[in-house]
Amino acid sequence: MTEEIFDVVDDADRVIRQAPRSVVHAQNLLHRAVSIFVLKPDGRLLLQLRSDSKDQYPGCYTSSASGHVDSGEDYGTAAARELGEELSLNLPIEYLAKFPAGPETAFEFSALYQLVTDVEPVLDPDEIAGAEFLPLDQIGSMIEESPEKFTPPFRVMFDWFRKNRPTT
Repeated sequence: MTEEIFDVVDDADRVIRQAPRSVVHAQNLLHRAVSIFVLKPDGRLLLQLRSDSKDQYPGCYTSSASGHVDSGEDYGTAAARELGEELSLNLPIEYLAKFPAGPETAFEFSALYQLVTDVEPVLDPDEIAGAEFLPLDQIGSMIEESPEKFTPPFRVMFDWFRKNRPTT
């Protein structure tokens, strides 16, 4: 399997070159990622537990689905691809916000999307150790008690989401 190639971007999210995943992560180069919050109509959020084999934040809780934007790909295409790969969901998603790249977002410009559905996801066992739909307040309490158990980008996006969640 060949190594993924990412677009390296400047501080305005403009592509400046391409580099392999390992180089981008080792050198903390700015790059692009997506996260999708999958919610039940009652507002519970699917919280993912990352596989222990992940190269960043193994065994941590994170967004329902997330991943990098491949070189030449746009945010929306990447979000739909990750949702299908990780959760076998191929449904329309709603763009919510984009977060700046920095240490708190793992040096990723991160676009956040949401999907509200009753369709049950099918987890990719290579990517996901487990997942559960939980109330937002419960997730907030879990973060307060043990922030280190959550990926930094998720903490940033979850905080924003609780304050700015669109009503559906």
